[in-house]
Amino acid sequence: MSFKDEALAYHSQTRVGKIEVTPTKPCLTQNDLSLAYTPGVADPCLEIKKNPDAVYLYTAKENLVAVISNCTAVLGLGDIGPLAGKPVMEGKGVLFKRFADVDVFDLELNTKDPDEIIRICKVLEPTFGGINLEDIAAPDCFYIEETLKRELSIPVFHDDQHGTAIISSAALINACELIGKRLKDIKVVVNGAGAAGIACAKFYMTLGVSLEHIIMCDSKGVLYEGREDLNPECSRYNKYKAEFAKQTDARTLDEAMENADVFLGASIGNCVTKDMVRSMADNPIVFAMANPLPEISCEEAKSARSDVIIATGRSDYPNQVNNVLGFPFIFRGALDVHASTINEEMKLAAAKALANLAREEVPEIVCRAYGVDKIEFGRDYLIPKPFDPRVLLMEASAVAKAACETGVARHPIIDFEGYQETLKRHLVHSEGMMKHSVN
Repeated sequence: MSFKDEALAYHSQTRVGKIEVTPTKPCLTQNDLSLAYTPGVADPCLEIKKNPDAVYLYTAKENLVAVISNCTAVLGLGDIGPLAGKPVMEGKGVLFKRFADVDVFDLELNTKDPDEIIRICKVLEPTFGGINLEDIAAPDCFYIEETLKRELSIPVFHDDQHGTAIISSAALINACELIGKRLKDIKVVVNGAGAAGIACAKFYMTLGVSLEHIIMCDSKGVLYEGREDLNPECSRYNKYKAEFAKQTDARTLDEAMENADVFLGASIGNCVTKDMVRSMADNPIVFAMANPLPEISCEEAKSARSDVIIATGRSDYPNQVNNVLGFPFIFRGALDVHASTINEEMKLAAAKALANLAREEVPEIVCRAYGVDKIEFGRDYLIPKPFDPRVLLMEASAVAKAACETGVARHPIIDFEGYQETLKRHLVHSEGMMKHSVN
């Protein structure tokens, strides 16, 4: 059977699709029915009417996330529309449940109007504990998230932006640690001025990278001061790109990469050559995250430079920058404290938790899951593996703690040791998560 046939069978066998809704309370007797619906349901309704926060006590809101997309920028597929994009959004729901026991409704919206998407999200706010925006094309995605974060009182998180930024930041922290370079000193070249590229650049600045040390490129080349489409008077002006325009003589990607310490690719495959990698500074860090074809393959980068550190978005190469290391656990921590937002401090806590975990000894059970005898911190292991159950414990705890410390937690956690025990119980609901390794 070909991989295509296997994928189609996976989605269509038994009960079609990948998700379903199951009740969490018994409904087997007449008494069960009277409690679940009329007349018993009236009592929690009235309690919530008296105290709106009681919705977290009597409903599934605190563990329910909306994955919302208009499917205009589906990774590797582009603008395929809401029907064709639904399998991706269902898959997102599977990952939320699988890795962090978070429930999801996927909502595919048949509109390209950003204001309509905002309106829909706003009227849906009472239903959900958080909103994960997904696969919405730039620059609309920036405007939508900015507006919703400002106007809603539940966490809103555009994973295409922040997931990639957080995971690659963890890798960047550890790569710089390994080679002895300071974040404030490194020169970074970003190729791809869409959601992921811009968000990564901004988050790297949160880590300490200087804006003056970042050169960003798009399909037309370097974003430089004076470029026509970066002028506010231009009809194609993009304020998000314009923030990264700077005075430089570089006009092309290969010119920008000369003596760069870091290359971050969020663009298209095979756009970086061996010569470009050779032109970089010593111990170059290459994050080639285009999928399915990286900007440069791991083999080519390593054949160009023996001192290169490389990460990609692929599972068959070391250092996979996989967003599943982020969004399930970030939402787990945010939901558990009833956070009103996911702020920069929470995102930074997630990145640092991942970086720190990669430096710890890897349990044998994780090594077995990946078919190797040993995994240890180094150039080929900068970030944890997704199936490491410790990610849930450390990252969700770090996010929840940051929410409490920054005042956005409406249900602050006092006992974080006790909270970790609660997180371990979530692993029981995640088949194959090697729960016994945290006992």
